[in-house]
Amino acid sequence: METSNVLKNIKWFVTILAVLTILFMAYVIINGYIQGYFASRQAFAIYIDSFGAAAPVVFVLFQAIQVVIPILPGFIGCAAGAGVFGPVAGFIYNYTGICAGSIIAFILARKFGVALVKKMVSEEKYNKYADKVDNSRGFVIVFILTILLPLGPDDVFCYLAGLTSMGFKKFCVILLLSKPWCILLYSIGFGLLFR
Repeated sequence: METSNVLKNIKWFVTILAVLTILFMAYVIINGYIQGYFASRQAFAIYIDSFGAAAPVVFVLFQAIQVVIPILPGFIGCAAGAGVFGPVAGFIYNYTGICAGSIIAFILARKFGVALVKKMVSEEKYNKYADKVDNSRGFVIVFILTILLPLGPDDVFCYLAGLTSMGFKKFCVILLLSKPWCILLYSIGFGLLFR
């Protein structure tokens, strides 16, 4: 009986924490957009830096959300992260946030299906890449290359992966092993360029 109450309290606490985090990030995103902080890498870096000690947490959450709901091109976030935090910390924060967002995109697609994916990635992008979903083996190869190489539509492919028969574990292994390389290139390149 006591264990059941403890579990209920933990669930309640986690739910409240998640809601507060979502509300805070909604404020960060809306305020940043209104103030024009998403217009360039420099403006975005200044905005993230303005959060002081909380900047790394805000940045990781932002990177996760911008995968789920594309707010700005991914390379701008990577460049800003490397510019604000340096190549090493920038890499860690970018990798953590982008992978978390990619996993959330996969889970959302798996749970809610094509209708949600078309809203999140636009029907035009969905139609452009949907034929790749039909070929399971071909999709895995294209997915790996998209995640591995810079400037690929990896956010779209994370959603599409959720519509395939690809298992969650396989998705995570491909993501976690393939994604660091282009983020590492961005982080080192932009970190050295903007520091």
